[in-house]
Amino acid sequence: MSYPTFITLRRLPARYAAVATPLVLSLLMTFVVSAIATARSLGFTPAFPSTWMSAWGLSWLVAFPTLLLVLPVVRRIVGLIVEPAQG
Repeated sequence: MSYPTFITLRRLPARYAAVATPLVLSLLMTFVVSAIATARSLGFTPAFPSTWMSAWGLSWLVAFPTLLLVLPVVRRIVGLIVEPAQG
C-alpha cells in the first residue's frame, strides 16, 4: 500500500556520511546521557527540563567535535579486532 507524500525530503549525498554519522550519534547519545545525569542529580523537579536542555546543549557542543576527531581512530581499532565481512 502506498501513502501519499506531502513532504519530500532530499537526501544528502553519500560524501556527507562522515559528518552526518557523528552528528546524529552525538545528538542521540548526549540527549539520553544528559537526561540520565540530570535526573540523577536533580530528580524530576520543575527545574529538570531547563537544566536538562542546558546540559544537553553543552554536552553536544563537546561531543560532536570530539566524535569528528575520534571516530576514524575508533574505526581503525574496530577493524583490528573484528574480522572483515565475507562476501
